[in-house]
Amino acid sequence: MRRRHFLALAAAASASPALAAAPRPITVMKSRGCVCCDGWVTHMRRAGFAPKVVVVDDLPREWRRWGVPDTLSSCHIGLIEGYVTVGHIPPADIQRLLREQPSALGLTVPGMPFGSPGMERPDGRREAYETLLLLPNGRTRVFSRHS
Repeated sequence: MRRRHFLALAAAASASPALAAAPRPITVMKSRGCVCCDGWVTHMRRAGFAPKVVVVDDLPREWRRWGVPDTLSSCHIGLIEGYVTVGHIPPADIQRLLREQPSALGLTVPGMPFGSPGMERPDGRREAYETLLLLPNGRTRVFSRHS
């Protein structure tokens, strides 16, 4: 009975996409010395992504290059599987984006909301924020809400 139980567990583990999948590469562009960006990169790594960090001198030029309006910008950009991600987006939102593959430029969390990944506060204070799906021509729609 134990052997059958072990074989069933081994089969389930090998079939699990989370266990079998290789880390997904993401290129992260950020300014030198940005601690909150480093925090977000840590969240991404823990969620099974493989971030490659590139320090850039002119981040606004980069987000404009990828079609992100200034009003929807933040402190770092990620490039993954044809999408752009801007700001402190929860890794689960990026996983959902890659799973659903909508016709969009990517995702953005404008600004730097307290409590978002990489923006945790020592006092635990959080603010509600939205992850926006970035559509062509600077339009958006709410992709997910966080509180």
